Amino acid sequence: MTATQCGVFHESYGSDLQLRPTTMQRIRIVLVLAVVVILPLVANNYLIRISNSIIIAAIGAIGLNILVGYTGQISLGQGAFLAVGAYSSALLTTYYDIPWPIAVVLASFITAGIGMMFGIPSLRLKGLYLAVATLAAQQIVQWVLNNWDPIDGLQDGRATNALRIPDPKIFGYQLNQDEKAFYVFGVLILIAVVIVTVNLFRTHVGRAFIAIRDQDIAAEVMGVNIFRYKLLAFATSSFFVGLAGALLAQHSTAISWERFTIEISIQYLAMIIIGGLGTISGSIYGAIFITVLPELLREMGDFLTKSEVLNADDFRLYLPFIQRGAFGVAIVITLILEPEGIVKMWRDIKNYFRLWPFSY
Repeated sequence: MTATQCGVFHESYGSDLQLRPTTMQRIRIVLVLAVVVILPLVANNYLIRISNSIIIAAIGAIGLNILVGYTGQISLGQGAFLAVGAYSSALLTTYYDIPWPIAVVLASFITAGIGMMFGIPSLRLKGLYLAVATLAAQQIVQWVLNNWDPIDGLQDGRATNALRIPDPKIFGYQLNQDEKAFYVFGVLILIAVVIVTVNLFRTHVGRAFIAIRDQDIAAEVMGVNIFRYKLLAFATSSFFVGLAGALLAQHSTAISWERFTIEISIQYLAMIIIGGLGTISGSIYGAIFITVLPELLREMGDFLTKSEVLNADDFRLYLPFIQRGAFGVAIVITLILEPEGIVKMWRDIKNYFRLWPFSY
């Protein structure tokens, strides 16, 4: 067993199939799991709520990265697929009295089917043209949310565009009120999603996705069914995105279409760009960055207003614009300084300490 890895020296199939072959990699995994376990024991409710938002965002970002980072199919319809998962889960539990765990799974499959349908144009479209096609999905779903009668609900006896969701319970805990209970449930789901996704790209299906991304014509010449695997990529990606949307719905007391606009699609695209395209860990890093950034800006603004450096009313007025500008600046800086994202920065740091004091 080696502490670090300076090359590929596998002597058995078992060694080749190991996900974490070195001691340092295993130690890092243990440290991460320790932080995950300790966090709900020491953090307050506010930090746990942010962690739950990160968990949901990470699941959705992994789904989008499967399509964009691994398969090379640009999508601007992330908000639409999140909405399909969220509203499918909510409608199944609200109108059909389906238990919420089953509703979450069914909503994920429904989203996969919708994503596959909107992935049909990918056979003929690439790049910007495919992005516009997925943008059409965003507009179509948003129109349905605004005009379909069953989606409108009643709140305090008044008609509202927000759909009220029955309280989900697990072992006596209400997930939409007990942040720690949802945290435990969400972490288990995220770990399962990570394991499934990592192993997906060790199969012939995942390698076909990567081959299509690198050179689809060469992949087709080698016998890869381009249309089949593109549709499968859309379905797989949409399944995880729908899962994130369903969890978002169950975590909330009510959902409305304002939570699934084109701005959300851009935020998820920013997550995988800043975190690192084509990497699972990059999706998680990006989800952490994009989720924490607006909270840091809000906390910084609150500090400055309490210090009377800023006017509180002016800060609340301009905060949404500051947050959007920060997203844009973060994307531009990442693309200029490190196009491969946070995951490449972390890899460089590890390589520096692994090779120190040498420079190569």
